[in-house]
Amino acid sequence: MAEADGLPGDAAGHLLWAAQLSADHSRRPGPGVRVFRHRSATAVVSPGLSGRDRIAVDGKADDALVLVRDEVLAEVGPGHRPFGDAELIGALVRGIPGLVAAGGPGFLWMETAEPPRPAVPEGVRWLDAAGEREAAALFGDSFPGSYARPGRPGVRRWAGAHDDGPDGTGALLAVAGDAWSGAGCGFMAGVVTRPEARGRGLGVAVSRFVVDALVREYGRAALMVDADNPAAIAAYRRAGMRGREFAAAARARGSAGP
Repeated sequence: MAEADGLPGDAAGHLLWAAQLSADHSRRPGPGVRVFRHRSATAVVSPGLSGRDRIAVDGKADDALVLVRDEVLAEVGPGHRPFGDAELIGALVRGIPGLVAAGGPGFLWMETAEPPRPAVPEGVRWLDAAGEREAAALFGDSFPGSYARPGRPGVRRWAGAHDDGPDGTGALLAVAGDAWSGAGCGFMAGVVTRPEARGRGLGVAVSRFVVDALVREYGRAALMVDADNPAAIAAYRRAGMRGREFAAAARARGSAGP
């Protein structure tokens, strides 16, 4: 079954995310997005998504190999990185000359279609413009490498938890963002807690708040997290997320590509 947007009717979450579908009834893919299909395999080319030019891939390995090798990589620039289930990306790397596993520890794709339980905690709220300016300073101090930061394209809004003060107006201690969300898949990014406030469950609190909002608005909440960050993975699980091992690939430097 194919939808008007070119995606299969049961499209995986990372395909929906990469497609950046409009929220109206047309479900148009985002600017520059292209959807490729071959038998069971789907690839979604999404430029400039969360800091990278990406190719989300899903389907049986044999079908995906033909699709990515013979169609997708022939159409897109060398900077586009296929990503998806770790076993599938491994098969693509083995079968496509010039494609190599991306460096780094690997990562998890985590998602949920259920609002978190227990209920969203009190004391977390969406930030206003002043709060976002405070959040920008927090990133500069505590998470300068984050792709999602206030003011960057695709970053929609921020939730924050504050220190106990009059009417909750104390210092901003933790934030989480709604960034690069699209119809069918809301996306959380930029979760950071001030170092001196860690261990108080604030990262879980802001994550639970954002996950709840994304599930209610988009039907699903998702994120990506490095596999070597067990503390973050545990926090996202406490916010109701479940994950599986993903990987990415890139064209080898100096390779002409397939």
